[in-house]
Amino acid sequence: MRYLPHTEQDVAAMLEVIGVKDLDELFAPIPDGCRRKEPLNLPPPLSEWELDKYMDKLAADMAVAPEYRLFLGAGSYDHHIPEVVKQLLLRGEIFTAYTPYQPEVSQGTLQGIYEYQTLITRLLNMEVANASMYDGASALAEALLMAIRVTRRKKIAISEAIHPHYRQVVETYFGPTGYEIVLLPAGADGRTVTDNLPEISELAAVAVQSPNFFGCLEDLAAVAKAVRRDTKTLLVTAFSEPLAFGLYKPPGSFGADIVCGEGQSLGNARSFGGPGLGIFATRKKYMRTMPGRLVGKTVDREGRRGFVLTLSTREQHIRREKATSNICSNQGLCATAAAMYMACLGGSGFAGLARLNYDKAEYLKAALKKAGAEIPFSAPTFNEFVVRLPAGTYRRLLKNKIVAGLPLEPYYPDLAGHYLVCVTETAGRDDLDLLAKEVQS
Repeated sequence: MRYLPHTEQDVAAMLEVIGVKDLDELFAPIPDGCRRKEPLNLPPPLSEWELDKYMDKLAADMAVAPEYRLFLGAGSYDHHIPEVVKQLLLRGEIFTAYTPYQPEVSQGTLQGIYEYQTLITRLLNMEVANASMYDGASALAEALLMAIRVTRRKKIAISEAIHPHYRQVVETYFGPTGYEIVLLPAGADGRTVTDNLPEISELAAVAVQSPNFFGCLEDLAAVAKAVRRDTKTLLVTAFSEPLAFGLYKPPGSFGADIVCGEGQSLGNARSFGGPGLGIFATRKKYMRTMPGRLVGKTVDREGRRGFVLTLSTREQHIRREKATSNICSNQGLCATAAAMYMACLGGSGFAGLARLNYDKAEYLKAALKKAGAEIPFSAPTFNEFVVRLPAGTYRRLLKNKIVAGLPLEPYYPDLAGHYLVCVTETAGRDDLDLLAKEVQS
């Protein structure tokens, strides 16, 4: 079956209109070295049932649940998603909703985003949140660019304990700009070392993550005190697991100027790595420099409540030089899922789930330590932590269909033999006991 809808007659008619005789002439401007000369090396076509069988064979090569016991987090977390959230997301008016350019016909979409913004500000203890961004990594990069706009400075400091992928995205954003990035080291306890901050002048922002990549809770009160020695420097805090704020004080409580991170764990499936949900919140005084879009509540001429795009300062809407970002849209469906998830759990449910994640992780941490594994970082953690396993243990566990965390050596060469282990409410006690038993043997 052909996948191109155009017949030979359609193609000929289009070529005639644009004034070229054939496809070769159409593509002639493409340099010869960039054009493929031979056909694609593709296997012969398969029937539907043959293709299903082939895909099953490929899937069997992957370590996935329930066949494997997975203890992986590192920015993507396995949480139970209530069935009500899954079913409501499938409703046509939600699943197919597009950018709300016309508020008079987009009230449902706008209200959904407004509710999401409200819940995020409450979760993070911030004054204003945007309608969401692409993911946690791009949200952090946009936050640091925003800090440069606010302060008119060209240097930022970023913690080594921030997710390595987030730092890579920041470096990609900043690469062509000439802005300077200073790396703050992680200390022996797993937290960011800020002792040298007074020696670094003219900082636009200091960025830390809490819980950080190692699962450790940063001492945000101490970080904020160090940052505030320069009253112009902004404190940017990132996160990859917002469930932690059901148990620990949110960044806004420590005076953070911008809070951003990944919201996948709020009602969004892991889906082999995407899509993500970029959460972004700030202080009201910085609202007009915030990237993305903001939905606001108003009243019409008859006094009826309505919702509108209050701010949408991207290139399509205002002059390019005044745009605060070039983000094309917000993650509307993912943000809606997060709002449904938070509303479904409620405040007490959210806190209870956070406590359950913490308790299970602490149970496994103690069991692994008893089994002979080393816990190198002493800082308090949430639902993941770093463990040092005896040589050969990780591969042996993998053969027994247990993925005992994420190897840290590719990201931190000095942490060879260390693994980032994650536990959420989806892990049963038998899973935790089995991992500890296998490590001991």
